Amino acid sequence: MPYPFGLRRFHFGKGSRQWGGPRKTAVLRRFESYSLHSSPPATRRSYPSIGGSLWLKTFTLSHFFYKLKLGFTSQGGFVSQLPLLPVRAPNLTMQCAQIQINYYYVGLWTGHDFHSQFPSFATCSKELKECSGHVFVDSVPEFCLPETELIDLSTVDVILISNYHCMMALPYITEHTGFTGTVYATEPTVQIGRLLMEELVNFIERVPKAQSASLWKNKDIQRLLPSPLKDAVEVSTWRRCYTMQEVNSALSKIQLVGYSQKIELFGAVQVTPLSSGYALGSSNWIIQSHYEKVSYVSGSSLLTTHPQPMDQASLKNSDVLVLTGLTQIPTANPDGMVGEFCSNLALTVRNGGNVLVPCYPSGVIYDLLECLYQYIDSAGLSNIPFYFISPVANSSLEFSQIFAEWLCHNKQTKVYLPEPPFPHAELIQTNKLKHYPSLHGDFSSDFRQPCVVFTGHPSLRFGDVVHFMELWGKSSLNTVIFTEPDFSYLEALAPYQPLAMKCIYCPIDTRLNFIQVSKLLKEVQPLHVVCPEQYTQPPPAQSHRMDLMIDCQPPAMSYRRAEVLALPFKRRYEKIEIMPELADSLVPMEIKPGISLATVSAVLHTKDNKHVLQPPPRPTQPTGGKKRKRASDDIPDCKVLKPLLSGSIPVEQFVQALEKHGFSDIKVEDTAKGHIVLLQEAETLIQIEEDSTHIICDNDEMLRVRLRDLVLKFLQKF
Repeated sequence: MPYPFGLRRFHFGKGSRQWGGPRKTAVLRRFESYSLHSSPPATRRSYPSIGGSLWLKTFTLSHFFYKLKLGFTSQGGFVSQLPLLPVRAPNLTMQCAQIQINYYYVGLWTGHDFHSQFPSFATCSKELKECSGHVFVDSVPEFCLPETELIDLSTVDVILISNYHCMMALPYITEHTGFTGTVYATEPTVQIGRLLMEELVNFIERVPKAQSASLWKNKDIQRLLPSPLKDAVEVSTWRRCYTMQEVNSALSKIQLVGYSQKIELFGAVQVTPLSSGYALGSSNWIIQSHYEKVSYVSGSSLLTTHPQPMDQASLKNSDVLVLTGLTQIPTANPDGMVGEFCSNLALTVRNGGNVLVPCYPSGVIYDLLECLYQYIDSAGLSNIPFYFISPVANSSLEFSQIFAEWLCHNKQTKVYLPEPPFPHAELIQTNKLKHYPSLHGDFSSDFRQPCVVFTGHPSLRFGDVVHFMELWGKSSLNTVIFTEPDFSYLEALAPYQPLAMKCIYCPIDTRLNFIQVSKLLKEVQPLHVVCPEQYTQPPPAQSHRMDLMIDCQPPAMSYRRAEVLALPFKRRYEKIEIMPELADSLVPMEIKPGISLATVSAVLHTKDNKHVLQPPPRPTQPTGGKKRKRASDDIPDCKVLKPLLSGSIPVEQFVQALEKHGFSDIKVEDTAKGHIVLLQEAETLIQIEEDSTHIICDNDEMLRVRLRDLVLKFLQKF
């Protein structure tokens, strides 16, 4: 499949576990990341690892580029995205920033002793660890920040957040840069985003606190490391995970908005959030002035799930539509994946096995629980317990029930019956679904098997999911079912091999696929479409699949990494308001049927990109005594303007008028721009064009004035 922003899938070689694929590209699914380890547990041949990457893509209406940065951490991991769309007036600048951390086991070195190959590493031998032929950095988790060289964040006025999966880098921006602007997001985005960050902080705090590694970051040492360590960029800028205090501070800077709410930005542009249909509170954004309109579509869905449906009508008449965040698995049908999920779950439980579902604490889990609610009775699973384990499990389930106005119509109507919009409320009441903050405490006494467990993290690198992989991984009766599309399940499972439990991959990604995008573009008909280059061509592995690309007319404008892209429109008009007292003084004159004009003398007042015509100041009466002038008194007097002329000169009638006034020997010639009236006897030329008339005579002012007056008789004054 195509991967946005120049990223390609990275493949592992077989047997030796060496890196394969492009030598300088190390990308799993959409984002680049590497793994590092603390000392491995003695009881395991392989062990969980974490990689991290943080990248900033910046979109400006005159250029579009982004940078990719890599992060190394020791244990644990998380996935999130941050499509931010800052708008800076008056130049109509937009930006997107994303943070994505993927986790998988990476083979870096095979077959030889590391220190014999690189004896110069003796100085940092405590930081570099070798395990089973692989080299790792022993350190606390660190994350790479947005690249501030691309843009000075202190100059950004506004950040627009698309959905709660897109907030994970916000504390880095608001708390550790010069950003002092405003952040806009919907209420569900903020509240559920808080839960995701709280879970992340909780997971990271559980990671053993190893020493910080800094010596290996020396450029002279790093360049000698095996790839991909030597290819890591700006490792000196990496930071540890933020704290809950920083999370709360970042969220306090967010201003809540609702769907279709119009937000004025400095009088230059107006931004409006629209439902994208992807998640609770997820938004597409309209950025428009009085005469131009740009639509930013990211992370949208046309499927009928629990959020409000996507607002397509408001995207119509866009000058430019920026499209990104399409499905990562365009060949997988979400409905089919849900059916496969339920059937595999039922088959495992009937055979006496347990089912582990690595998942996020919000989003797809709501739909999975609803499907299971309708399925468990018919499948004979009424006595099977379902456990949801997360530090924010209780809050997530409660928030899903109280955001009724952000749900689809069917779920909104249940609120007024009154019934809970989601059926997991009934599952909790009947004790079929139980939720716990962790494995400790009540869960230990309530736990019974066989069962189904929903827990994090989907990367299998940290969180309670690691304990269940250890507990159930050695039995072929058990099954782990992957539903999140952000990870390759094979690479997620690599540290746990050999593994006896069954592994099922049922990725559920409800975002737009290419067929849905084509229908959407035909519906909204933007003048121009801007998208990543990977969306405009089939994936390299399936070059014959022409249906896995965007097909629109005119062809989409594509961009690559670090490419400047000029969007095809210019601002030609500005809106000006007229004060009521000035409007009362105008006397319109009809110059054509349905068209009236009026002259106006006024003072143009401009503030915050808003223009107002005000009545001119009245001339002050002179006073007898001398008085010092103030600066505010120095307003230039408005000169009396000459009347404006309109209309056209009918040539035949004009010639007849000339003859009546004593002119003879008149000759008329047609030109490309109008007519030429030649007065041969007077040696005078009159050029009549569409928007002007010229009288050319030889030093005879009286004749020129006579002819001017004749011309004016055919024109209107106003």
